[in-house]
Amino acid sequence: MIKLSGVSKTIKKTTVLNNINYEFEPGRIYGLFGKNGSGKTMLLRSIAGLIIPTEGEIKIGQKVLHKDVSFPPSIGIIIENMELLPQYDAFTNLLILSKIKNIATKEDIEQAIIKVGLDPSSTLKVKKFSLGMRQRLNIAQAIFEKPDILLLDEPTNAIDDDGVTLIHRVIEEQKERGAVVIIASHHKEDIEPLCDYSLKMNDGLIQEI
Repeated sequence: MIKLSGVSKTIKKTTVLNNINYEFEPGRIYGLFGKNGSGKTMLLRSIAGLIIPTEGEIKIGQKVLHKDVSFPPSIGIIIENMELLPQYDAFTNLLILSKIKNIATKEDIEQAIIKVGLDPSSTLKVKKFSLGMRQRLNIAQAIFEKPDILLLDEPTNAIDDDGVTLIHRVIEEQKERGAVVIIASHHKEDIEPLCDYSLKMNDGLIQEI
């Protein structure tokens, strides 16, 4: 469970999140829609612990973010400008990441890479990946540790139609195992069929639609 109570964020006198009160439940997919600058990415960053709200409180389970914990303990993220290690292949990228928490096995890494349509045995370096391949690997890194919370900002960006179908299936699998899944997109029609709840953001405000 993720609970936001009176969450606001002001940057340089501009309100980017405006008194948000909402609960995100496990085993559900939430679609977060709105134009660029509406507050979608800022909301994801707040839940991820990457920014501190100016006002209000975010609870992850029974823990208050930035009081009891600095970051959600079990989270997978795709947020703009993510960095991959260009000098390594897909498997090695995730293997290096896995050393931080030491909870994912090599089999977990392989399965995540296969699920997104890449080859875990390939030695092709990330610097030679297409944009679509990079995005698939971003999704693999978000899911390979089977996180309780999955935050996805434009997850199908640069992915072809067949790949989009594959990624949708991957996202549904995360819901089925009980994760809270929040997907931000300014293309409502792309992800709305996946979602249990559709939320509209506008000028830092959120409403269920």
